[in-house]
Amino acid sequence: ERGGEGRRKEEEGAAFARRFTMPALETDLLHPDPVAEARKHKLKRLVQSPNSFFMDVKCPGCVTITTVFSHAQTVVMCGSCAQVLCTPTGGKARLTFGCSYRKKMG
Repeated sequence: ERGGEGRRKEEEGAAFARRFTMPALETDLLHPDPVAEARKHKLKRLVQSPNSFFMDVKCPGCVTITTVFSHAQTVVMCGSCAQVLCTPTGGKARLTFGCSYRKKMG
């Protein structure tokens, strides 16, 4: 009787698996869309990464390069000519007209 009981449980398990199969995933987890990943919240991405970065900002007046945080909360001035390079907003800092920047890597 023990053998019959075990076989019955196996059959019930197989029937359950046939009725309730997992649906296919809508997205490919190995190859996520980079645009969609960039739009997601920093903690909801497949691999967590911050939205902030450091950048080298070139002053349009004296062509001096200054390192600025992308989400700076204070006004950043040029060290040599005292021109405003960026102003804070609620999130990312806004560069003044004429300033060029590049992301710092590493």
